[in-house]
Amino acid sequence: MGRGGRNEWARAHFLFALDFFGKPAPAFASMALDLDKIRTLADRVAGSHGLSVVDVEYLGRPNHRELRIYIEKDEANRAKLATAKLDSGTELKLPEHVPVDQLAGITVEDCQVFSEDFGTVLDVEELVPGIEYMLEVSSPGLDRNLRGRDDYVRFSGSLVKLRTIEPIFGNSHWQGRIMNVGTDALELDLSAVGKRKNKVEKTEVTKVTIPFSNILKANLVPEV
Repeated sequence: MGRGGRNEWARAHFLFALDFFGKPAPAFASMALDLDKIRTLADRVAGSHGLSVVDVEYLGRPNHRELRIYIEKDEANRAKLATAKLDSGTELKLPEHVPVDQLAGITVEDCQVFSEDFGTVLDVEELVPGIEYMLEVSSPGLDRNLRGRDDYVRFSGSLVKLRTIEPIFGNSHWQGRIMNVGTDALELDLSAVGKRKNKVEKTEVTKVTIPFSNILKANLVPEV
């Protein structure tokens, strides 16, 4: 199996990509990938390197198949990284309302090591059938996607942009600061960006409660 790789800097996060070439594509090459199995495998490989998987995406275009894995240092290693930077006097350059836990701490070397180990296991398990695909591994970036309550708790106080499944006050696109995170919903403070940004000029809404079950997509809004 031949492999090639490249390092790139893209949208404020490290990127390491490898091309994989294998045997002729079997008949089931066009089938959808089992992303749950791939995520489980990625979690296992990441854990062995002191890393955590943030997200998994697959782009199955006819002439270009791409599996994207976003990783960061695990919680213990992020804490060590933050402490080391503070002890050394290095400025973290994060807004005061954003915790140092937002640091992913990923290096090109982290991406390379994970890519090589994970790519090998993917091939052995044959979880990505077909002749060729690209494995892209990177940090989640400052505009990282948020998935699930744990992410909203972790980034409470940060600016977020999200899209709802069903409109709230006639609007499906919202931007504000995550304030109260409950069991089933979160509260956005809209004063951080103003009503015009959220297209609710004709109401007195300054805060909005959004159930997790109504969130289609959410990501952080960089403030640096």
